[in-house]
Amino acid sequence: MSEFIPPAKPIIGEEEREAVDRVMRSGIVAQGPEVAAFEKEFSEHFVPGRPSVAVNSGTAGLHLGLLAAGVGAGDEVIVPSFTFAATGNSVALTGGTPVFVDIEPETFTLDSEAVAAAITPRTKGILPVHLYGHPARMRELEALAAERGVALYEDAAQAHGASLDGRPVGSFGEFAMFSLYPTKNMTSGEGGMVTTATDEIARQVKLLRNQGMERQYENEVIGFNARMTDIHAAIGRVQLTKVDAWTKTRQANAAFLDANLEGVVVPPVAEGAVHVYHQYTIRVPEDRDGFVAALKSEHNVGAGVYYPIPNHRLPSLTHFAPGLDLPVTERAAREVASLPVHPSLSQNDLERIVAAVNAVAKAGA
Repeated sequence: MSEFIPPAKPIIGEEEREAVDRVMRSGIVAQGPEVAAFEKEFSEHFVPGRPSVAVNSGTAGLHLGLLAAGVGAGDEVIVPSFTFAATGNSVALTGGTPVFVDIEPETFTLDSEAVAAAITPRTKGILPVHLYGHPARMRELEALAAERGVALYEDAAQAHGASLDGRPVGSFGEFAMFSLYPTKNMTSGEGGMVTTATDEIARQVKLLRNQGMERQYENEVIGFNARMTDIHAAIGRVQLTKVDAWTKTRQANAAFLDANLEGVVVPPVAEGAVHVYHQYTIRVPEDRDGFVAALKSEHNVGAGVYYPIPNHRLPSLTHFAPGLDLPVTERAAREVASLPVHPSLSQNDLERIVAAVNAVAKAGA
């Protein structure tokens, strides 16, 4: 059988290894000049005009961003249930309440009408997720937030370089978080980046990540140790020079699948949206799990299922939403499967993926 094609794959080259060696030789490995340079370059690349703050994980970025934006006990933040648990967890970690609402079926992102219906006097903000690399419906959500007097935040963990109407994700909310986990569109090995609308929110995130200190031993607030190391920042700086080319490859790979797959529902792209395909997520209306298993066992092609259990049904979060019914979310959780489109794929790999999907879909029809 041909070599296994994984659904996702980190890409680390010689340049990243050399950058790590450079930092190790310098003797400055924690919260030093590499981190400062990475923050500046990340802003210039993805969200010009907005400050960025590096942290040690995407989850830390969401948590500290929410705290810096003033979310705390008694506050509600509206979030999708169809996402990784870190989104809802981060709200809960502030002492606030994640309010789960349904998604729209096309983009798997927050349904603005469902959001509007969920706003209460306790609503502090709305936290959409740009899921799989497709921007959420930010036109509608931005207008809704302004009309109802609530804040707008962004979980851009999977959406480096995505945009809507020419406006980059990360530039809509009071803050946005980008993940730098190994299998994201770019990585620092592990880490996250928080982009902010104001210098004051950026300063609060910097305080919170560093034990509440801007100057050593002058602790202004109760904080955390969520610092990024210079080792991780050096990796991220190199990846910044590569991510645009990787994104174009992901988009080209997605276009090839769009044109050649049969028997499954390929991911649509909303008008005005630039999709960066962190995941190429199809729908398999019948027996998704059997479809994924057959791809691997019969064709050695991997497919990821993100996410099989909606947040509102997770044991850790279900007490926030007892008895909640989110039918579009539940359907997505039953039907989605993500196919490989990562930049390391060859043309032969893409043709194998197409042949495998079409064969399994035909056999199950």
